[in-house]
Amino acid sequence: MKLSILSWNVRGLNKRDKRLRVSNLLRDWNADVVCLQETKIQCMSRNIVRSLWGRNHVDWCCLDSCGASGGILIMWDTRVVEKVDVCVGTYSLAVSFKNVVDLSAWAYAEVYGPNLDRDRRFIWDELAGVLSWWNLPWCIGGDFNVTRFPSERSGGARLDSAMMGFSDFISEQGLMDLPLAGGAFTWSVSQDPPLWSRIDQFLISPDLEAW
Repeated sequence: MKLSILSWNVRGLNKRDKRLRVSNLLRDWNADVVCLQETKIQCMSRNIVRSLWGRNHVDWCCLDSCGASGGILIMWDTRVVEKVDVCVGTYSLAVSFKNVVDLSAWAYAEVYGPNLDRDRRFIWDELAGVLSWWNLPWCIGGDFNVTRFPSERSGGARLDSAMMGFSDFISEQGLMDLPLAGGAFTWSVSQDPPLWSRIDQFLISPDLEAW
């Protein structure tokens, strides 16, 4: 069964006009599972979710923000997938799903990684624990706030310990890093010279690729 998953760093959803713009785009993209990072909302509500989804048949779970920092929201079409269980972490939000049509079970984790190198080892430990929670095919997506290779960052970056830690996690967990289509980077800052990087990833377990 083919599913469409959208992962997007929205940089805040507190303003009504921002939620309207996001809702209009989500309606156009029509994804089955929608994952939003950096919501900056401390207490997510059903009214906010419905204003974003803009359709019926929605269920959701969230990781509330810490003040105005972070926050993750996962929404899905209940005609396509059903929630079985949820695991809420510090940097991740994971859901085990069952497909409505073929009853296949799988799991998804959305990530919003820390910005500081000293905190990044905690996310790998957290995700390793989450992956052991359910013995299912996995997909992990989101904004990891770190690149894997110097080539994924503009400005002549060199291989550092944060990059190596990310690659070590992927290798140790037996995950596959899906290639990026349509461009080389996922994030930019308009300055002179501009900065570009690929900090958004989708990682899958080999058993999910067989789907």
